[in-house]
Amino acid sequence: MRVSLILAALALAGVARAGAPEPKTFPLYDTAPKGWEHPAQVELTESWPPPHRMLRNVTAPTITAFLPDPAKATGTGVLVLPGGGFVALSIDEEGNDVARWLADHGIAAFVLKYRLGATPADQKVFFEGFRKMLGGKFDPEARSANEPAAHEDGEAAMAMLKARAVSFGVDPRRLGVVGFSAGGIMALHLGMSPTAHPAFVGDIYAPVRKGETVPADAAPLFSALAADDPLFGGVTTASYDAWRAAKRPAELHVYEHGGHGFGMRKQGTTSDGWIDDFYHWLVAGGFTKPGH
Repeated sequence: MRVSLILAALALAGVARAGAPEPKTFPLYDTAPKGWEHPAQVELTESWPPPHRMLRNVTAPTITAFLPDPAKATGTGVLVLPGGGFVALSIDEEGNDVARWLADHGIAAFVLKYRLGATPADQKVFFEGFRKMLGGKFDPEARSANEPAAHEDGEAAMAMLKARAVSFGVDPRRLGVVGFSAGGIMALHLGMSPTAHPAFVGDIYAPVRKGETVPADAAPLFSALAADDPLFGGVTTASYDAWRAAKRPAELHVYEHGGHGFGMRKQGTTSDGWIDDFYHWLVAGGFTKPGH
């Protein structure tokens, strides 16, 4: 009797695990973008902060799809854009971990591994330069020379996901974006793009910069960051203010503590709950309801 109960429990566990498909990765482009056909840089993976991974020297963009259990699926989809100063990608804390959480809550999530600028192969040299870039006299208005390729990948990813939305069980009218730091800059770019038209924009610790214009038909914005962010703490309301100036819907969450790059990291601060706030905002806005 006990054996049969154990077997039945294992069978049920197997069914539960089978509910959500395994994540699948596919290339963003059929052929390499012009100028990237024969890249000299080799993609590298670092453990930072352990056990989470950081990618750098990415030249071949991909999308990894995290689809929900069909029994939970809402038909909503999110393009997830990790950050890393356009020279690295926090692929777990701002990418895969976010996507898994969303998929577990019925939202299809697609993590974009986008092209990055070249960095030294030597790990010590890279991290010395990386810390220097993020420290000292950091300019929140600065543009990176690596942004154009990343923005091109973001636009291409949104177009691809809209074209293939139905095959992923997603309503293309409810496909939005969420990005972190450099990825947040990309998300805002998509929100202001005349062609991308995401259904909603999640901006996590990134500002709308001077000279950028929010269009009159911009999608609703969710903006979140920590007041003690050493990079963008001085421009906490920039994105919210820009959206409100354009008379577009916007919500702002400024957490007292959390620093920069909190992502899915648990620190015992109120910033730990940003993804719950984001999810509740999606639900309240009707984005998880068919026909929105």
